[in-house]
Amino acid sequence: MPAVVAKNIVKFYGEKKDRIKALSGISIEVSKGELFGLIGPDGAGKTSLFRILTTLLQADEGEGSVDGFDLVKNYKDIRRSIGYMPGKFSLYPDLTVEENLEFFATIFFTKVEKNYALIKDIYIQLEPFKKRKAGDLSGGMKQKLALCCALIHRPSVLFLDEPTTGVDAVSRKEFWEMLLRLKKQGITILVSTPYMDEAEICDRVALIQSGKILSVDTPHEIIKQFTKDVFAVSASNMLPLLKELQQYEEAGDAYFFGASHHVVMKTKNGEKALRKYLAKFQHEHLEIDAIKPGIEDCFIGLMKKQSHRK
Repeated sequence: MPAVVAKNIVKFYGEKKDRIKALSGISIEVSKGELFGLIGPDGAGKTSLFRILTTLLQADEGEGSVDGFDLVKNYKDIRRSIGYMPGKFSLYPDLTVEENLEFFATIFFTKVEKNYALIKDIYIQLEPFKKRKAGDLSGGMKQKLALCCALIHRPSVLFLDEPTTGVDAVSRKEFWEMLLRLKKQGITILVSTPYMDEAEICDRVALIQSGKILSVDTPHEIIKQFTKDVFAVSASNMLPLLKELQQYEEAGDAYFFGASHHVVMKTKNGEKALRKYLAKFQHEHLEIDAIKPGIEDCFIGLMKKQSHRK
């Protein structure tokens, strides 16, 4: 039996006259012990789906289960068996680190000592600050404390809603290393994130946009299915360069991508023609490199496909 099941989940917000459809028939299955990523930008529906799966919100249509328990009929059982870390820091800022941890252990009728082995690798970094109020911690330390509190009752399924948003790159890396260690202990982990680079750490991912699932597969398979040639293009004057690339007839798409622009070609073996096209604009320090597409290129491509179907 899968650890998490969602079948045709639909969610509306607002009154009937002006209601907005936040989720449009979402269906996913997450296996036990899997590290599953829900990947998409702000407003894609990630938080709405997590709130439904953690029984904080009811779906308007569809059904689902967590750890074998029905989302509606057995919501109390689900709440006892899961850990949930919301996107916004929700611990008690006026309580100290150790007081927050003891409080959440008490809620689940357990003690910190009983499950300390599970959080030891994380809590050891917090221990020097255990007398400090949670509200005075740095972003990375708040994140670690929230994870400890979500784990202290040893949940079977852990939901993490955008846990690395707003923290520095080093803290992001450390956090994902912690998740991989937790996975080895048999905990099923669902994590949502807007960061495409984090998708490649997951066993499988669901790409979500505008309340719809675009693809569900391993990161490797999603990238493998993207067969078009992609080039990274840069020059001294990037803004005109992007406009020129977007006007190029042989380019299926062109968009900002860090220090370069990515160009997705309509046909194969188009590098020579691309160079010839750009040469007439006489750009300084023009560089054109063939690259392997990443998960973000795949996501943008799938978004384009969806918009063309409308």
